[in-house]
Amino acid sequence: PLGKSKFDTNITTIPKYDHVGVGPGTVVHRPAIKQYQKAIRDRAGDKIAGGKIIKVEAHPIPEHYRPRRIQGRIALVGDAAGYVTKCSGEGIYFAAKSGRMAAEEIVKLMKGGSRLPSQAEVEETYLKKYDKAYGPTYAVLDVLQKVFYSSNGAREAFVELCDSKYVQQVTFDSYLYKKVQGNNPLDDLKLLGETIGCSIKGYSVAKADAVCSNPVESQKRI
Repeated sequence: PLGKSKFDTNITTIPKYDHVGVGPGTVVHRPAIKQYQKAIRDRAGDKIAGGKIIKVEAHPIPEHYRPRRIQGRIALVGDAAGYVTKCSGEGIYFAAKSGRMAAEEIVKLMKGGSRLPSQAEVEETYLKKYDKAYGPTYAVLDVLQKVFYSSNGAREAFVELCDSKYVQQVTFDSYLYKKVQGNNPLDDLKLLGETIGCSIKGYSVAKADAVCSNPVESQKRI
């Protein structure tokens, strides 16, 4: 929590040469982004005294696969293809990885520049390989976001779950290798029980969600 504001996603800090970019994220309440930005400045307090705000802005993060990622001789990669993961907001790795995969497959199909690949060929190589490698990661993070980022009660449960060493290890390994890790049936079963317990507790102690000024649009983004 920052002041009276509770984020439903994460805060990203990006050090630059002569300034620092700090950004809060939101999934369910986009109009509150300015409130979240102000809460960060208020929380920082004396630490940013004397500093200058260069720019305040907000942009949507493309965290949904685009309906059409290949069209004719155009192949989308990275943010253009909607490859930002939910929950973590990771996009740089997948932008670089998808760009490389697309380029390598297209170069192979061109056979030394003697031909141009068709849309179907690129879909059968680049898209098929990318989705096979990372599709499960996107699917799991999509479920996690729907379950844990939709209300204050769910977020409270998620915070408590993060005390688990198993959750911490799986999260670290998954973020490091960019693929869902874990696969320990016994620990996964224990985690399911902990999730149910934390959810009951989270909903019992959480404050009511703030009124959302655009509930229809916001719910579509979960």
